[in-house]
Order: sequence, then C-alpha cells, then structure tokens
Amino acid sequence: MHQNHFIKMPDATMCTSICMNTVNATCLFNFSRIAEFQSILSEPLINLSVLRKLCFNGIPFEGGIRCLCWKILLNYLPTDRTLWDSVLAKQRDTYSHFLKEMIIQPGIAKVKFGISREDVTLEDHPLNPNPDSRWNTYFKDNEVLLQIDKDVRRLCPDFSFFIKATDYPCLLIMDPENEYETLRKRVEQTTLKSQTVARNRSGLTNVSSPLKTSTSYPLNEYEPLPSGCEAHWEVVERILFIYAKLNPGIAYVQGMNEIVGPVYYTFATNPNSAWKEHAEADTFFCFTNLMAEIRDNFIKSLDDSQCGITSKMEKVYATLKEDDEELYLKLQEQNIKPQFFAFRWLTLLFSQEFVLPDVIRIWDSLFADEERFDFLLNVSCAMLILIRDQLLAGDFTVNMRLLQDYPLSDGDVLPILKKAKELRDSKPNL
Repeated sequence: MHQNHFIKMPDATMCTSICMNTVNATCLFNFSRIAEFQSILSEPLINLSVLRKLCFNGIPFEGGIRCLCWKILLNYLPTDRTLWDSVLAKQRDTYSHFLKEMIIQPGIAKVKFGISREDVTLEDHPLNPNPDSRWNTYFKDNEVLLQIDKDVRRLCPDFSFFIKATDYPCLLIMDPENEYETLRKRVEQTTLKSQTVARNRSGLTNVSSPLKTSTSYPLNEYEPLPSGCEAHWEVVERILFIYAKLNPGIAYVQGMNEIVGPVYYTFATNPNSAWKEHAEADTFFCFTNLMAEIRDNFIKSLDDSQCGITSKMEKVYATLKEDDEELYLKLQEQNIKPQFFAFRWLTLLFSQEFVLPDVIRIWDSLFADEERFDFLLNVSCAMLILIRDQLLAGDFTVNMRLLQDYPLSDGDVLPILKKAKELRDSKPNL
C-alpha cells in the first residue's frame, strides 16, 4: 500500500517569518556595504582605487555616502580628509563671488542705468554698437539665459522635485534688501520671446523618449514661487548661467541641463543638512569638473576629431562588432547609424533614456570608471545586446523606435550594468 505524502504549505505566521528573514538578510547586506563605505571614507587618506571598485557596484544613499563619493570621484574633494574643510570653504566662497560678480552686480547696474535719463549720454549705452559694450554683453547673455530657462523648466517632468521650493534659498540672491534685477526678472522682462541659442545641436532632443517628455506636471506649475522662495529649477538655472559666463568658448548647449540635473538632485537631497545647505555651490564645481571631461561631446567643431562625439559613436559599433557580429551586421544592413541613437546616449550619459533613480545608479558606475567613461561604450553595447532578438526580428522603423525609446523591462538597469561589466571584463587588456 502506497503511503500518500503531502507537502505541508507554510501558514501565515511562517510566511511572515520567511519574509522577515529575507528583509533582515537584505538589511544586513546593506548595513555591511554601508559599513564598508564608512570605513574607507573615514581613513585620513582615502584609497581612491579601492573606493572606485566599491562605488562601481552602486553607492548607498544613506548617510550622504553617495554625495560624498561623487564629490571625490569628480575631483571636487581631495583624498586627503584633512584638506576638506579648507577646500570646501574656499570653493563655496568663490561661488559666492561668482554670484556677486555675474548676477548681482549686473543686476544693480541694469536697475541703476535703466531708470536714469542720462544713460544714453554715457559712453556705454543700450544702443552702443561696440561688441565689447557691457550692454551688448548683457543682451547676448539674455539670449543664453532664455534657452537655459526654457530647458530647466522641463527638467525631469515626471518628478515634482524641481518645481518644489528649496529649503535653502540663496541668501545673496533672495535678500529683500538687495534692489537689483534677478535672473527671474530678466527672463520676465526680456522681449526675446522665442529665440533659440545658435549652439543647439541636432540629435540632442530628436525623438525624445515618452518617458522623459510626458509632462505629469503642467508647465504652468513651473511659474516662479513667491518672493523670498525659489524652486530647485531656478537654482539649476543659476548654476548653468554662471557656467556659461565663465566658459564663453562653449557657453551653454542644450542638453547640459540633463547633466547638471541629477548631480544637483543628489546633493540637494543629501540627508546631511550641513552639506545639503551648500548643494548649489558644490553642484557647480562638480558639474564644471564633469564637463571638463565630457565637454568635447558638446563642441560641434570637434565632432569629427579624434576626441569628438563621432569617434565615440563609431567605437560603440566597433565594440559591438567584436561582441555580437550578427547584430552589428543587421544594424549595418538596415543603415541604422550610431548617430541615430548613440549621440544622445553618449552625450547626455543616458540621462534621457531612463528615470532619474536609474540614471543615478548608472552614474555611480560611470563616475567610478578608472578609464573615465570608457564604460559608456560597454553600457551602450549591453543595451543593444540585451534587445538583440527584437532588433534581429525588426525592420528599420521598429528598430529605430526601440533604440530611441529603449524598452527597459521592469524599470531595472541592473541587468544592463551586469552585462556591461561582463563585456568590460572580457577584454582585460583594453
């Protein structure tokens, strides 16, 4: 006689216990990683090589660890901890000087001369044709400011963060005792309604992903906040305007807002209020350092040079050919050029392809890359290979849609990063 064997199903108490054990194991893993980061970051002289390897696999948000690591990886903070206080004090003071020189002083001059009947008799006046005229500079700055303003107002439209008021408005700018023309007033008063900066680049916004362009928050919600308050997007606008003033050779190019946005968000949500208060200044210098490494991507005259974006896009296909020749030949056969999709991927560091949390996770690995963004190529190839079956089956139209609106399954970029790491590690000598 055969004995029946029944598998006893776990009851609710047992299920709860299993779930709690899983959560506890995850928490222990997280605590272990956090402790590992804290140990490295507490050393008097931080081992950058060890920190890079740890950051490559993702940086915890807790305790402001990600903010601190990004500042080190982007060469804002030195590895010598004893220098941090002096470096931060100096840089933040320098940024205050930039605000006074490039926003406050011109604003005071505009108010002073704008209401004076004698201004037209001065050597420098609004109709002065001299290209070195302060007024001529002022009007050109307004053109750049309008483009920045338009771009930052639509930054990460699926997140309400950028339209919310910052807890730490810039006191220099918001001081009610200061009577001067702010950037906010310059935008409101300018008559240049819809001019676009001539530096726009084809491809930066072509067929933007619906994920990034769907507007959950109506544009009228991006109106400036009441006097004494300022939204996060206004802070980002100020950062970009000062960067453009300090870097006239490149000024502002559409898409830079997508680079500064995640950096500012990360710093402005720092759980450490002492660091969070200085998010604007810290973001400015980290963004400046980041742009120093990727600015060639934004300079059109360098597109076809060895350091330009065209060369990088060609490397994406060269790498793909080594890893998946069948897929490479399929894309070649359909005449799908890398500039149709990789231009935006590489130039904007994938910031328009994924939602903000996923972008930040990808940037953990990119910033930790010892070869300084060579990992971009691996991520690009991984994205192609992970949808190879769809690409091999699709025609030109289907494949273009896939590549310009990447189908991220389950909203998780970890499979992409895992595949990219496999591709990188398969070529240890490159």
